Parts: sequence; C-alpha cells; structure tokens
Amino acid sequence: MAASELYTKFARVWIPDPEEVWKSAELLKDYKPGDKVLLLRLEEGKDLEYRLDPKTKELPHLRNPDILVGENDLTALSYLHEPAVLHNLRVRFIDSKLIYTYCGIVLVAINPYEQLPIYGEDIINAYSGQNMGDMDPHIFAVAEEAYKQMARDERNQSIIVSGESGAGKTVSAKYAMRYFATVSGSASEANVEEKVLASNPIMESIGNAKTTRNDNSSRFGKYIEIGFDKRYRIIGANMRTYLLEKSRVVFQAEEERNYHIFYQLCASAKLPEFKMLRLGNANNFHYTKQGGSPVIEGVDDTKEMAHTRQACTLLGISESYQMGIFRILAGILHLGNVAFTSRDSDSCTIPPKHEPLSIFSDLMGVDYEEMCHWLCHRKLATATETYIKPISKLQATNARDALAKHIYAKLFSWIVDHVNQALHSAVKQHSFIGVLDIYGFETFEINSFEQFCINYANEKLQQQFNMHVFKLEQEEYMKEQIPWTLIDFYDNQPCINLIESKLGILDLLDEECKMPKGTDDTWAQKLYNTHLNKCALFEKPRLSNKAFIIQHFADKVEYQCEGFLEKNKDTVFEEQIKVLKSSKFKMLPELFQDDEKAISPTSATSSGRMPLTRIPAKPTKGRPGQAAKEHKKTVGHQFRNSLHLLMETLNATTPHYVRCIKPNDFKFPFTFDEKRAVQQLRACGVLETIRISAAGFPSRWTYQEFFSRYRVLMKQKDVLSDRKQTCKNVLEKLILDKDKYQFGKTKIFFRAGQVAYLEKLRADKLRAACIRIQKTIRGWLLRKKYLRMRKAAITVQRYVRGYQARCYTKFLRRTKAATIIQKYWRMYIVRRRYKIRRSATIVLQSYLRGYLARNRYRKMLREHKAVIIQKWVRGWLARTHYKKSMHAIIYLQCCFRRMMAKRELKKLKIEARSVERYKKLHIGMENKIMQLQRKVDEQNKDYKCLMEKLTNLEGIYNSETEKLRSDLERLQLSEEEAKIATGRVLSLQEEIAKLRKDLEQTQSEKKSIEERADRYKQETEQLVSNLKEENTLLKQEKEALNHLIVEQAKEMTETMEKKLVEETKQLELDLNDERLRYQNLLNEFSRLEERYDDLKEEMTLMVNVPKPGHKRTDSTHSSNESEYTFSSEIAETEDMPLRTEEPSEKKVPLDMSLFLKLQKRVTELEQEKQVMQDELDRKEEQMLRSKAKEEEKPQIRGAELEYESLKRQELESENKKLKNELNELRKALSEKSAPEVTAPGAPAYRVLMEQLTSVSEELDVRKEEVLILRSQLVSQKEAIQPKDDKNTMTDSTILLEDVQKMKDKGEIAQAYIGLKETNRLLESQLQSQKRSHENEAEALRGEIQSLKEENNRQQQLLAQNLQLPPEARIEASLQHEITRLTNENLYFEELYADDPKKYQSYRISLYKRMIDLMEQLEKQDKTVRKLKKQLKVFAKKIGELEVGQMENISPGQIVDEPIRPVNIPRKEKDFQGMLDYKKEDEQKLVKNLILELKPRGVAVNLIPGLPAYILFMCVRHADYLNDDQKVRSLLTSTINSIKKVLKKRGDDFETVSFWLSNTCRFLHCLKQYSGEEGFMKHNTSRQNEHCLTNFDLAEYRQVLSDLAIQIYQQLVRVLENILQPMIVSGMLEHETIQGVSGVKPTGLRKRTSSIADEGTYTLDSILRQLNSFHSVLCQHGMDPELIKQVVKQMFYIVGAVTLNNLLLRKDMCSWSKGMQIRYNVSQLEEWLRDKNLMTSGAKETLEPLIQAAQLLQVKKKTDDDAEAICSMCSALTTAQIVKVLNLYTPVNEFEERVSVSFIRTIQMRLRDRKDSPQLLMDAKHIFPVTFPFNPSSLALETIQIPASLGLGFISRV
Repeated sequence: MAASELYTKFARVWIPDPEEVWKSAELLKDYKPGDKVLLLRLEEGKDLEYRLDPKTKELPHLRNPDILVGENDLTALSYLHEPAVLHNLRVRFIDSKLIYTYCGIVLVAINPYEQLPIYGEDIINAYSGQNMGDMDPHIFAVAEEAYKQMARDERNQSIIVSGESGAGKTVSAKYAMRYFATVSGSASEANVEEKVLASNPIMESIGNAKTTRNDNSSRFGKYIEIGFDKRYRIIGANMRTYLLEKSRVVFQAEEERNYHIFYQLCASAKLPEFKMLRLGNANNFHYTKQGGSPVIEGVDDTKEMAHTRQACTLLGISESYQMGIFRILAGILHLGNVAFTSRDSDSCTIPPKHEPLSIFSDLMGVDYEEMCHWLCHRKLATATETYIKPISKLQATNARDALAKHIYAKLFSWIVDHVNQALHSAVKQHSFIGVLDIYGFETFEINSFEQFCINYANEKLQQQFNMHVFKLEQEEYMKEQIPWTLIDFYDNQPCINLIESKLGILDLLDEECKMPKGTDDTWAQKLYNTHLNKCALFEKPRLSNKAFIIQHFADKVEYQCEGFLEKNKDTVFEEQIKVLKSSKFKMLPELFQDDEKAISPTSATSSGRMPLTRIPAKPTKGRPGQAAKEHKKTVGHQFRNSLHLLMETLNATTPHYVRCIKPNDFKFPFTFDEKRAVQQLRACGVLETIRISAAGFPSRWTYQEFFSRYRVLMKQKDVLSDRKQTCKNVLEKLILDKDKYQFGKTKIFFRAGQVAYLEKLRADKLRAACIRIQKTIRGWLLRKKYLRMRKAAITVQRYVRGYQARCYTKFLRRTKAATIIQKYWRMYIVRRRYKIRRSATIVLQSYLRGYLARNRYRKMLREHKAVIIQKWVRGWLARTHYKKSMHAIIYLQCCFRRMMAKRELKKLKIEARSVERYKKLHIGMENKIMQLQRKVDEQNKDYKCLMEKLTNLEGIYNSETEKLRSDLERLQLSEEEAKIATGRVLSLQEEIAKLRKDLEQTQSEKKSIEERADRYKQETEQLVSNLKEENTLLKQEKEALNHLIVEQAKEMTETMEKKLVEETKQLELDLNDERLRYQNLLNEFSRLEERYDDLKEEMTLMVNVPKPGHKRTDSTHSSNESEYTFSSEIAETEDMPLRTEEPSEKKVPLDMSLFLKLQKRVTELEQEKQVMQDELDRKEEQMLRSKAKEEEKPQIRGAELEYESLKRQELESENKKLKNELNELRKALSEKSAPEVTAPGAPAYRVLMEQLTSVSEELDVRKEEVLILRSQLVSQKEAIQPKDDKNTMTDSTILLEDVQKMKDKGEIAQAYIGLKETNRLLESQLQSQKRSHENEAEALRGEIQSLKEENNRQQQLLAQNLQLPPEARIEASLQHEITRLTNENLYFEELYADDPKKYQSYRISLYKRMIDLMEQLEKQDKTVRKLKKQLKVFAKKIGELEVGQMENISPGQIVDEPIRPVNIPRKEKDFQGMLDYKKEDEQKLVKNLILELKPRGVAVNLIPGLPAYILFMCVRHADYLNDDQKVRSLLTSTINSIKKVLKKRGDDFETVSFWLSNTCRFLHCLKQYSGEEGFMKHNTSRQNEHCLTNFDLAEYRQVLSDLAIQIYQQLVRVLENILQPMIVSGMLEHETIQGVSGVKPTGLRKRTSSIADEGTYTLDSILRQLNSFHSVLCQHGMDPELIKQVVKQMFYIVGAVTLNNLLLRKDMCSWSKGMQIRYNVSQLEEWLRDKNLMTSGAKETLEPLIQAAQLLQVKKKTDDDAEAICSMCSALTTAQIVKVLNLYTPVNEFEERVSVSFIRTIQMRLRDRKDSPQLLMDAKHIFPVTFPFNPSSLALETIQIPASLGLGFISRV
C-alpha cells in the first residue's frame, strides 16, 4: 500500500511542536512521491508549509481515526507512535477523567492529584474474578490478573511499580496490597491481611517525606512478598528495602521536609507520655527546619501519629518498644541541635553543660562526658600505636550528621525486621506475589550517588522488561504459527556492563574507597582513563573535570563526582558507636548487634521465601576479623548484591508492570503537561513497548471479530461458511501487499497502519452507502413532493371549474327569478290601489258611527259619575271622622314612644362608649339578628292574617253593597219622600260646612303629625342603617376571622398530613433499615456459627487422638447446635466437661495480641456473668412473690369454676333432651294417622300444646342460663389464667435469653461455670416447685370431691324441678339460686372475716354479678314474650294445616299410635389431625423426613409443604398430651436438622428452596393454630378446634422466623452464584439484536467477544434460568409474596451487576449498546408480565439500568438536553451520570463524543442533588425479607402420609 493512498487530502497528521510536543494538522493537498513540502492546516485554522527532511524524506506521523481515540489499550491504535500514545493518554485523562490505560502488558497510571471514588470495596468486588481485558484498566485488574495466574499456573507473581517521585507509586502499591488482602482473606484468626495493610502507615512515617514534587514521596525502595497457602489465602508477608535516603535525616532542600515521623513526634509533644522526650515545635530543631515547610496542607500530624502507633500495636510492637523508638528519634533531633565552637583550625569543643547534648545523653542512656569527648575527637590506629586526634568544627559537624544518619538507618532496619517478624507465618508458604515499589529514572540539575544507584537499578529493570516483552511477542507468534522475524529493540546490556562489570564504574569506585588518599578527583580521572573514547555510552562534559555523562536507555545524565566516595563509604566513627553500645537503654545496643546472625543473602528459608536483605550504613566491630571483613562492603557493593538478588527473584516470577506518570510538576488536579509526560513515557519504557509492538504485528483480530467488523466490505458471494477462508479471500483483495498481514491459527495479525486503512475503506463504504441511501430518500421525497403538488393543482382546477359552473347556474336562476318578481310586482301594485280605496271608505264609515256612539256614551257617563260622587262624598265624611280619631291616638302613642326611645337611646349611647358594650354587641349581635329575623317572621304571619281579614272584609263589603243597592232601589221609590226632606238637607249642609272646617283643622294637624313622623322615621332609619353598617362590619370581621381560622386549620391539617406522611415514610425506612440490620446480623451470626463449627471440628481433629473403644455421643443432638438449640439440663451437664477438657490437651504458641483480646473478653464475660446472676436473683424473687400471691388466692374460685362448667354441661345435655322432645311432639302433630287425637279441641291436642308451650319456655330459659354461664366462665377464665399449665414451658426456657447472648459471642467454654451453678439453682427451684405443686394438687383433689357432692345435690334438685310445672320450675330455680348465693355469701363472710378489704371487694363483685343477673332476667322475659307470640302464630298455622288434613282423611284411617321418644345415634369419632410417635422414634422421624428427603426424588410428588404439616401434626399431639419435653425436643431436632441439610447441600437451589418453603409453612401453621384471634380469622370451625391448647410457642415462632431469614439469605446467595456468570455476558456482551453494535479494534488485552460462541451465555440463558427458578419455587408451594420478594432480589442482582460492569467498561458505553440493553430489559419485563409479577417491585429495581441505557441514547449537546438528562436520570447518582458521559464512546464515525463543557453543565445542574458519592451499586445488597401470614385451607385430618417417606411408625390420632 503506497503512501499516496494514505496521505491524501483531508488526512490528519502529527507535526512536532516546541510547546505542545506534537500538533495536529490536516492535509490540504494530496501527497505525491517527490514532494518536498506538505500543505497543512492546523486545528486553529492557520495554514502551514511543512518541509520534509531532504535526507530521510520521512513523512509526518498519521493520526488515528477518531473512533480509535480514547482506547483502553494503546496497542489497539492502528498507528503506534509517540504522538498517538500521548494524545490517547491526554484524551482519557482530561476528557474522560480516566487515569489508567493499558499499553500491552503495562498499566500506565497517571496521578490525578485528587481523591477518586474508584478504590472502594465495591470496585474490588467488581474486578474480582474478571478477565483483564473485560473491564476498564485499573490497578485492581492487574492485581486480579496476578492473583489468578498464581492460582492457575502455580507460579509466583510480581507487580513492578515504577515512576518518578510524585507519580503515585506508593499509592498504587498500597492499593494492590489492599486488593490482595480483601479478595483472598487470611488463613488464620490473626488477621494477617490487616497486618499487611498496617505495615503501610509505619513504613510511610519512617520512610516517606515531603519533596518539591510529592507530599508523600517514598525515599526508599521496597519489595513486599505477600505469602499465600495452598488455598491461596494470605498467611504472611516479607519486606525488603533498598537504598534509604539517609542524607534527608540531616539535610532538606527548600520547601521539603524530613521524614514524617519527626514532625508527628513534634506535633504530639504535648501528650503526657511524650513529656520525657522534651520535644517542641519542629522549627526548634535543626534537622526539621531547614526546608522551611514544616506543615503539609491537609495533613494532621497528630492524627497520623495516632495511626502510626495503632499500626505498631497491631503488628505486635509493644508500648515499651514504641516508646523506645520514639526516644531514639527524639535523641536524633536533639543531636542535630548540638553546636560546636572552634578552638583553632584543627580542633573544636562543645560548650559546657550543653542542653541538647545533655538531653541526647539522657535519652540514649550514655555518658555525657564520653559522648562530648568523642564528638570532638577521633582515634587513629597505626601498625604500632593508637592515638587520639582532635577534629575541626566542620569535621565534627559531619561526624555528628553521620552518626545521626547511622542511628536512623539502624533504627529503620530494626523496624523492618520487627515488621517482618509480625508478618511472618509458621505455616508453610505455597506461593507469593511480590509488589515492588521502586524509584523511577531520575535526572536533576545536580545528580549524585543516589541518582546513579537509582538509574542503575532502572537499567536492570528495563532490561528485564524488554526481555519479557520480547518473550511474550515471540510466544504469541509461535502460538499462532506465524513466521518469526527478529525484532530490533534497544538492548541496554552495554550500559549495565559499563556500571557493574570488571573495571566498571562501581568497581573503580570501590577501589578508590580502599585507597588511603583516594578522592573524588582521582576517581574521576580513573574513569576518564578507563572508559573515555572506549565506551560509546560514557562521555566527559566539556567544561568540567569532576563529572561524567552516561547514556542511559531513557536519556543522557551528567553525574557530579563530588561526594561519591564519602557516600559510598558512609563513614562513621567507631568510638561513637562503642559509646552507644555501652548505653543503659536496652533497646539501643540491639540496633548495633553484629550481622553474623543475619541470614546469608543467597540462602532461602524453609518456607521457600527469600529472606530479608538489609543495607547497613556501616557495620560495627564486634570482632576484629569480622569487622574488618564487613568494613570492606561499601554501599555500592551492597546495593549491587541486593539488586542482583531482586532480579533473580523477579526472573523467577511472572512480572506485571505498572508505570506511574506525573502529569505536571505543580500538583494540579487533572492538568496534563505534554513535555513532562513525554519525558516519563520515554523513561519508563512505554514507548519502547510501543516500538517493539509496532515493529511486528501490533493489531490482532480473531476471524469472527474481523468478519463482524468488516462484513460491510464483503460481497454476498465472498461470504463462505468457513469464516477463516472468507477473511483470507477478502484480505487478499483489500490489501495487496501480503507482508502487511499474517494469518495465524485463530487470529489475523496486521502491521501498523493496516487497521486504519481498513477502517478508512469501511468508512468510505459506509459513507458511499449513506450517500446512496440519501440519494434514494431525497429522490423519493422530491417525487412525493411533485406528486403532492400535481394532486394539489388538479384539485385547484376542479374547484375553479366548479366555481365557474356554479356562477353560470346562478345567473340563469337570477334571470328567471327577475321575470317572476316583475310579474308578482305588477300584480301587487294593482291590488294595493284597490285596497287603498276600499280602506278609505271603511274609515269614513267608522268615524261617523263612532261620533254618534260617543255622544251617547258621554250622556250615560255623566249620570253614572254623579251617582259615584255622591257615594264617595258620603264615604269620605265617615272616613274623615275615623282617621281624625286614629291620628290623634297614633300621635299620643308616638310622643310616648319617642320619649321612651330617647331614654333608651341615651342608655345605648352610654353603653356604646364602653368597650364592654362593643363586646356585648359583638357577642349578642347574632342573637339580635336571630330575634329580628324571628320578629320579621312574626310580622309576616300577622300580615298574612290581616290579608285574610281583608279578604273577609271585602266579602262582607260586597254583601253590604248588594244590600245597599236594594236599599237604593227602595230609596228611589221613596224619592218623593226625600224631596219633602229638602229642608232638612239645608241644615245638613250647614253641618257639612262645620265638618269641612274640622276637616281642614284635622288635615293641618295631620300634616304636622306626618312631619314629626317623617322626622322620627328618618332618625329611626338612620339608626337602623348605622346598626346595619355596624352589623355588616362585625359580620365581615367574623367572616374574616372564620376564613383565617379555616385557612389556619387547613394549613395545620396539610402540615400535619405532610408531617404524618414524612414520618410514615421515615418510619417505613427505619423499619426496613432495622429489618435489614437484623437480617444482616442473622447472616453474620450464621457465618460465625459455621466458622465456629469448622474451627471446633478442626480443633477436635487436632486435639482428640482417636482411642479404641466406644465413644459416647449424644444421640439426639448434633455437635453443630445453633443459638436456638435447647437441650435439657442433664445433657448439658454431661457434655460440658468434655468440651472444657478438649483445649487443655495441647498448647499452641501464644499470640500476644490474641491473648490481650481474650483477656479483655474474659473480663467482659465476667461482668456479663455478674449481670446475669443479678438478673437471675431478681427473677427468683419475682417467682417467689408470684407463688405467694397464688397461694393467698381463695381456693373456692376453682370450685366455683368447676361447678359452673359442670352445670353448663348438664344444661347443654338437658337442652338436647328438650330439643328431642320438641321434635317428637312436632312429628306427632304432623302425622296423618291420628286425626282425632290431634284435632283442635281434643284433650290430647290441648295437652300437647301445653307441653309444647312449656317446653319452649323452658328451652328459652335454659338457653339464657347457658349463655350466662358461658359468659361467666369466660370472664373467670380471663381473670384466673391457669398459669400452671404452661409453667413447664416457661420454666425450662427461663435462661433462653442468657444462653442466646452467650452463644452469640461464641464463649460457651468461659461461661460453663456460671451455667453449672445456674443449673444447680434451677434444680433446687424445680424441686421446691414440685413440692408446692403436689400440695396444691392435694388441695384441689379435696375441692373436686366436695364439688362432686355439690354436683350430685344440684342434679337431684334439677330432677325435682323438672317434675314441677313451668311457672313453679322458674320460681324453684330462682329460690335455689338465692339459697346457693346466701350459702356462698356466708362462706365467704367467714373466710374473709380477718380481711375486710377482700370481703368488700368480694361483695362488690357479687353485687355486680347480681345486677348482671337481673339484666339477663329482663332480657329473658322479653325473649319469652316474643317467643310466646311466635308460638301462637305457629299454633294457628298448625291448626289450619290440621283442619285441611282432617278434611282429606276418612274415619277408617285413623289409628291410635303411642308417642315414643326418638333415639339419635352418636357418630363415630373422626380423625383429629394429629400424629403420634414414640419418643425413641424421634431421630428416625427427623432422619426420614428431613435429613434424607431429597427434593428431586420423593418430594416432587408430595403435597407442597407436606413435611411441615407432618411436623406440625406431631407437635399438636405432643401439645395434646401436655408433654413439654417432647415438644421442645422435636422442635429443636427439626431446627438443627434443617440447618444440617442446608450446611451439607446449601449450594443446591432446589434443596434451599424446598426447605425455605417448608420452614415458612411450618411457621404459618404454628401461627394459624396458635389460638390467637389475629391468626384465626380465616380458619374454619374445624380448624379452630385443632388449635394448640397447652403451650405458647411464640418464642419458637421467632426462632423459625430467624431460620427462614437465614435460609432466604442462603437462597439469594445461591441465586447470585448461578446468575453471576450469566449476567454480564447475557445483558451486555451478547448481541441480542444482531448487527446493531460493531466490534471495535482491540489491543493486547483481549476483551470477551460479543459474538455468541457455544459456551457463551445469552439473554435466553438468563430467561431460561429465571423460568427454572420460578417453576421450582412454585412447585415447592412457596408463598406468592415470598416468590415476589425472591424475583425482586434476582432482578436487583441483574440490574446492579449489569450497571456496575457498564460503569467500569468504556467499550460498552455506546448508543448501540444502549439499544441492546433496553431491548434486554424489555424482555425481562415481558417475562414479569407472563408470570404476573409486575407488582413485585422487580421492575423498579431495573430503573437505574434503564436510565443508564436511555442516557446512552439521548442527545447530549444543548442545555435543553442537559435539563432533560437531569430530570430523566432520577435513579442514577451524579457520579454515575458523569461516569457514563465520560465513558461514552462512539462505535462508528457518525457518532459524536460528549464534550467536556456539556459534562460540566450536567455537574453544575446536579450540584444540589443530595445523593451517595458511591459510584457502583451494592450488588451484594439483600432486601429485608418479610413473611406475611398465609393460612392454609388444607384440613389436617385429610392429609395422607405416603409410604415412600418411610414413616410407618407414625400413627394417626
């Protein structure tokens, strides 16, 4: 493939840049061979001419397609080169916030300088057991791979963590160790994993310090071997250290600190135990103030000191040793403050009584004068003599610093030794995983001996790394049978030879150190003479004769020779060491012991672990020969030996590499400096890995993946059934150069760039397909548009033509209409003219006729009006007189009322001025309004009355008018007589004149009165209006107050409702939390119980030596008894000595920390024992008091109770007899054969009717008596609870709670003595109770005898009463009752003669009882009357019936038949639903029914829950027999046997499901038949008869409920173990919808393929498994509610595991994968619908997964999209939403990535959301389970026991 095919227009390339290292650009023109310049356009839009190198003509690096950017593995990139690696890391780090990336076998870790939530235990669980390529890169993935390979290949592993200071090496190593500690656990109770982790804070405090690059920089290298046993559990660890930076103890650069431990000591100086150290602020000491930065931001040294001390304690370093360490460290600080004064140029002195030296001497326990002397002098030894020489101030200062460094180095080694001792295990080590935390390649402005050693170590590690990478490549090629071609890679063996070979740099350095007058300058000259111009890797700087340059694999480094010899020799004066050895402080000489006790570096321990190799600064001289030999070992020599040993260890293991990168030098979070990153990538070997991979075939595809990805490039004819041949054929057509690819057995190997080329072809093909699709769709759209327009034009034409036709039609219609209108108009004109003439004539006639009529009318009217005037004048005169009188009277009334109103008004005004009046008005206003309303109503009534009167008057007036008319006629007849009286009229006229005057006067008076009345009316109206206004205001105020009250009440109601709802929700949450906490405690207890049993078995196997002969074992109880196992006191006393004697036979080595814990535990148990003893005493006192009270109770109550029960039985039997007699009588009456006997009026008939009446009355009386006696019996039973019946149960379980507490803590052995004493005490109590019960039994027997006599007497009286007539019977029974009560009263009077209070209470109860009897008697009378009426009606009906029968019967058919009683046969006794078995058959029952019952065998054909029913029926029979021992033994054996079965077959789903169902059914049976009203609502009457009568098994119900919870949790674990392997493959990886998601290129870390193979799980696998689970649960008869809870838990597991994997896998976060997930979830929902489980809450558990899938598919660009996402993803946390957006990866080029700004917008919108910061869901979470009561409708008596169960020894009762 030519370059011109790739370097085309718009192709993107990388060009070098001095600032950004590499810049991206785009080609503006196709490249042609021979071009010297490339036309480019940068991303910022600037055009550039890029000139090619004329010599090499090398083209710039091509940029990978965007689809490959951000890959998990750098080797998955098509173009493998430096800019591609740098860009991929930057995109992952900055855009996606991903700090881990694979580079082949290397994990690249970039320090984020920020705490990330990706190291929790949930993340550890998510990575545990996963393949390395399946999950996103992580340090846990590397640790899991190492752990898995160790277990699989049985080969030791190593994790090599390297990088610059501040890159995060220590943290990465710490997380790797935490992973091993969490995943593997420990094999012993010593918590080795905690000790391994506890070593970190100790080593960090003494070996880490703040530098300019890192606040917690490790200043030493360490290699920790974590040992595992054969079961791959941690058993111990071992640590080796390398090259501690001792110079930091005495010197720190600017902005740096000394080791953390010094500052922790200074910060804790005020503690009481540290006062003797005489410390203070860190700025007071020379060794801690040189850096000028004593405080690290965000770090509390006091708290860190507490953590360090806690870790020391955990590792077994005692308090005395800890104080010793702190004394030595404080002495070093005080030693640094020792000052010297120059005496002359060659000598110096220390001031007298120098305080720092004095403190140092006191702390170290050495002589002040001796130490003072040897700090200022040294001893020189020659061949003949020894003399003492003073030293200068500078030499003394250097000697002091050397001594301080030496002491610190020895202390460091001593601590490492003790840490290793604490981590050492006596168990043989099977394998180990080593974690190497070592410094990376370093280069500074001034590089010295430390940098030389560090870079030397990195050269060795790089060589080993290159060889390992090369080896892996070779193995891969050989495995795939690809022709092997030698790959040229950098070999740094020449550089290593330069350093460590004979006459190498280290050899020359050691040789120069042996020279008496050797200096750094002479050593430099030897280096120049030996290596300059002879070794290409060695150079000499131009401007210096005291430095040299070495070409390392990463870069050239210039080393300054000054100080090399001194640091290599590490000189310290022996006299000073001798002074320290003579110290009185015992710990100090231990630091300077000779090294002959140390193990040889080349030897190995018996356990196979490589021993610790320490690097002493300078050995002391215990023996002259030994000291001389040791003195020859320089620091360089020791370091080289340690390094060789390390390399041997690493070469013997499988290495795993972690390269830590420091993104910037300023510790800014998520800031990427390209220059610094490239330097480190070059130095750590990442680019070398890329180069090796790029030289071969870096891109590798399986044939199936290649086919799935590039199927689009194939034609239909190219696709064959053989995928391998298909791929070969296609590749030969696509890539002509066969050297660019190779075909392996299972994979296709591509050279660099070929995948990009194939991706380009694929994208072009897809683009062409898209264009074709677009072309077709656009043509279809345009044609559709054209057809739509054409159709619209035709429609418009149609409508226009129609409009024109309608217009023409309209014209024709108008023409015709005009002609018709003209015709009718002409006719109208002629007709109108005729009508006018006719109407004029008629008008003239009408006017003339009207005139004549009016004249006649006027004449008649005048006459009529004259008559009316006369009538009205006369009436007016009468009315005037009447009105005058009335007006006068009204005026007087008004004057008087006005006077009274004025007085009342004055009073009202006075009252209105006071506040009280307003209150009264306000209070009484409503009453006044009501009074006024009432007055108005009364006035309305008066008005109605007046209207009625007026109507009557009108009637009277009409009648009077008629009379007057008649009178008028009569008067007209006598008109003539009137003329005679004309004279009299004149006199009358005079009187009229007078009357007119009076009228005028009256009218004037009337006007004045009216005026006054108007004024009064106005005043009254004004007053009324004022009152109305005031009333209105008051009403408004009242309404406002009412409204306010209503609103307040409404608000308070709403507030209370909200509070109630919130409190209800909170209570529900608290209840669920409490239930979950309780069930978790049960789970933890069961786990501890199993562990206890396992340990007990192991201890039994270890301690008990089997002896010949018979060993006694308990036949009824297993050794694995739970906390609920209750055995008898005798069995416990027999078994306990065996248990206590077992541990004493063999003593194991004493663990100090364990001993202290046990000692503390013993103290706690003694306190608990005392508390239990006090509780026992208190209970004894309560029992004694209750017994005394019971003995004081009158014994007569029992006699009364028994008497009344006997009487009730007698009455019931009598009632039955009466009923039988009544039935016989009725039959006799209804028989047809005796009509004359039964005829009405016959004697027999009357006798029968009388007997019937009396019998009915007697029956009613007896019924009432029975009811009375029953109610009294119930009340007396409630008052006197027969506690004696259940004492046997409560007494035997009196110590239940105490035993549970003791067994909860697993300390039965320690509590044995207390239990033994308790048993003795209980036995004595039992004996005393037995005696008291025997006495009570004797007393009760006497009472029974007396009651029997009384019963006989009562029977005689009852027999006598039955012979009496009905009325006499009632009187006799009442008389008898009165006599009995009188006797009873006299008896109790004598009994309570000494206690008047008791007698008074008895009298009160007696009166109450008499009152009750009187009330019942009244009720009986009413009932009797009612029944008599019914009887009369019934008798009448019988008579009518008999009359009808008599008419149909002939006289000859009548025969006399005697009336005889009818005998009713008694039914045989039915099966009572109980099972009886012998006590010795109990184990047989448990064995056949529980232990050996297999759900897949016999139990398949059984009734669901049959074992539970059988067990309950056995319990019922034991309860019926009142055998508490049998009940307890059976229940205990049942519980223990179920636990045994579940322990033995606890991994079998059917077994666990079967026993969960039966345990729940057994629990429901105990509730259903307990006799409690709440559980008896749904029972039949027959089932209520089967209730337990003697024992209350509520405590055992709780035990069974706890057992059911444990079984449910075990069922969930079994479900989880079965579903776990299926979920990720079926829900995420498998393509349910084929062809939606494409396969992206992968790197060396191959992920699990989404193509379904034969062994791959699919969604159908999950659904089949769910169907299997559901069918098993239904088959076993599990409660529907419990099935819903199980299904909900299953769906939660599916959703949580799927979402967690989605959040940890970048390759799964794409649009197409979101579609797959939503489809899979819809299938699960469909399954729920099919099973009718939509109400189980299972769908809601999938909501986070559904929202995550929707989040992958929605638009992610605008602010509206962000708002929609925030509202949609309510079930996801903010961390999960941001994580999904960061991980979102386009699968195709047509998708777009999520921008950083959009993610920030989401974060801003969600900042106020309060949710958990946890990233992953808790997949181990188990919802709290409940067991709703589910009664069974199955009748116990109908249950049949199959013969297949082998329970023939059980008999039905």
